[in-house]
Amino acid sequence: MRPRSHELHTLGGIGWLRAGVLGANDGILSVSSLIVGVAAAHSAHANILLCGVAGLVAGAMSMATGEYVSVHSQADIETAALDQEKAELEIDYAGESRELTEIYQSRGLDVALARQVADQLMAHDALGAHAREELGLSTTLRARPVQAALTSAASFACGAALPLLVAVLVPPDAVIPATVAASLLCLVALGAVAARIGGANILKGALRVTFWSALAMTVSAAVGRLFGTLGG
Repeated sequence: MRPRSHELHTLGGIGWLRAGVLGANDGILSVSSLIVGVAAAHSAHANILLCGVAGLVAGAMSMATGEYVSVHSQADIETAALDQEKAELEIDYAGESRELTEIYQSRGLDVALARQVADQLMAHDALGAHAREELGLSTTLRARPVQAALTSAASFACGAALPLLVAVLVPPDAVIPATVAASLLCLVALGAVAARIGGANILKGALRVTFWSALAMTVSAAVGRLFGTLGG
């Protein structure tokens, strides 16, 4: 029989991995749609590249700012909840111990064992025990605003760099088909990865991303062509 050891699971990193995939997806779709729309307006190649760079920088900063504000708000709420829990422990330690015992009872432990577990955990780290069991907080899942902002900005920039690189390398008259083809190919892969992470059907996830991404680029191209015609 194979000796058992502590199994290492990666569930704690799934949230960050999924956020990274979705950030890259946004980067590819946003900048590719921007490039396709500007190119469809018959803009000069230099202007297309300038718009692509501007979209990459603006999008990454927007993602970072939005994520930082959102996650910081979550962190503030968590801090307030922990401060309240700490105060309750100082005021009524015995009552908090009974509360923790009841939580373990509700999970299937008998009264004696639930009380023993609660007493031992509170003797080790009372605030940590209540944070985990009562508030659902843990060190692994605590909100980290700076990490969230940097992750979102980096994933968006990495995704956005793909259509921009394509637009740099291909001839001006091939920017639209090359950008669309390369972007859709990568979006299909990312859609499959996102579906796999979320436990959904991979084929449906890939097709869903492909359809909506193609629609977004089509609309962008149509609007660009319309305004290009009006401007001309």
